[in-house]
Order: sequence, then C-alpha cells, then structure tokens
Amino acid sequence: MTKTCLIIVDGLRYDTALSDCGYLQAAVEAGHARLWQMQSELPTISAPLYETIHTGLPPVEHGIIGNEMIRPSNKPNLFSILKQAGRVTGSVAHCYYHTLYGGSSFDPFEHGEINDPDAPIPHARYYSMEGYCPENSAMPAEVDLCAQVWGIARDHAPDYLLFHTSSCDTLGHWFGGESSEYRIQASKVDIALARLVPRLREAGYEVFVTADHGINSDHHHAGDQPELRQVPFYVFSDLVDAPAGEVLDQKSIAPTVLKLLGVDLPDTMRAPTLC
Repeated sequence: MTKTCLIIVDGLRYDTALSDCGYLQAAVEAGHARLWQMQSELPTISAPLYETIHTGLPPVEHGIIGNEMIRPSNKPNLFSILKQAGRVTGSVAHCYYHTLYGGSSFDPFEHGEINDPDAPIPHARYYSMEGYCPENSAMPAEVDLCAQVWGIARDHAPDYLLFHTSSCDTLGHWFGGESSEYRIQASKVDIALARLVPRLREAGYEVFVTADHGINSDHHHAGDQPELRQVPFYVFSDLVDAPAGEVLDQKSIAPTVLKLLGVDLPDTMRAPTLC
C-alpha cells in the first residue's frame, strides 16, 4: 500500500505540457519522473471526464455526458470505494467534485472547507469560481491551492489525495489553446507544482500529473480533435510503468490508484492497471 496524489491540470494539452511546463519536463530529463501521452475519453468535457478518471468508465457508461448534467456519482468511484475500505481521502478541487463525490450539491458557505471523518471526502477544500467571465477570471492563485494540498497532506496524510486546478482551462476558454495567455498560465501552474511535488514525494506520495482534456483554437473543448484528446501523464513513481511511447488509457487511472493502495477493484473497472 502506498499513498497516492493525483494532480489534474484542467485543460492542459499534451503539446503545451511539452513546450511550456519546464519543471515537469526537467523532472523527466533528470529521471525523477516519466511521461506518457494519455488519450481522453469522449466527450472531452470536464465533468464527464472527472467521473471517468474516478470510475474507470467512459461517459456513455457512467451517464454524465455534459457539465449541465452533473449530479452525484452513482458508480463505484475512488472516493466511495476507499471510504468503504476504511481509507482516508482528501481533495483540493473545483466545487464540481463536491457535487460528484461529496454527498450533496455544493454550498460555498457550508462546503468550502471540510474536516469531518464521517464525510464522503473527510478532508477537502473547494473553490467555486462563481461568476467567472472574461472580465473576471475568478481563479485562485496556484501557489495558494498547492499550499492547501500540502496542508492536507501534512496534517492528515490521506491515502488518496486529489488536486484539481482550473486555471489553464479558464484562460483557454478566454483566449484559445494557441494563445500566449494560455501557454503562460500553463507555465505558472508548472512553477507552482515545482514547489509542491517534491514535498509530496518526500512525504511518501506517488504523484501523477495529468489533464482531463485539452482545448482548441476555437476556445472550446468537447469533440475528437487531437489537441482535445491528447493529454500528458507524468509519473513520479517507481511503481508505475508502461512501454515507452505507448498511448495510455484514461480509464486506467482509477484501477491503478486502487491497486497501488491494495484495494480490490470493482467489476466496473475493466481497463488495465499501470502497475
């Protein structure tokens, strides 16, 4: 059994990770991490892919096909399975994750910070980005989010820790996936991760860094374009492996996390594990 942290950089394209995420690429060059390309499921929309990443099911099977259809997950997922197994989970993420896995619709006054051993996710911090628009991106600072992740890891040492940041997706929507604004934001996320990932590794965490989907030059994501489906999968771990150059299956993330934690996989998780 080993502690695992999954970092989801919302909207981060594979090619942008290669060109603008200097820390992550340096970690690969130095042998501290390895990188694979991963293929997102369809549709390439956030809430459906959050659920895919956590259930190992494609959207057409788990039933969340768009952000407008978000509801509590009704499939075995990492948070529910680990809760039943007596493991501890934590999350710093967009409020969609509370709706999916936190037990109710999100209320910013009640659910912004959770420390409750009986809660579906016992240790959680959520941001809403309510009212975000081109004039007000409403993004938390990346280093502040990373500090919250570290606080949960340091104080509670959850077996599974999720960190989800939305800023690349936000700038991609406003300026497009080919814009300098989008690429610069990817580098800012990368710089913040350079301050977090080594701390997590020293604390005994296996760390994965990936994305739900990319974004195109139309400021959009949903379809089957390569820039939408090709996302990075960085692995800071000696326990995970796959053939070099292989394109990995996004549905493999959930069963891989469970296998690392020594928890039995449900029948619904059919994708091969990466360990």
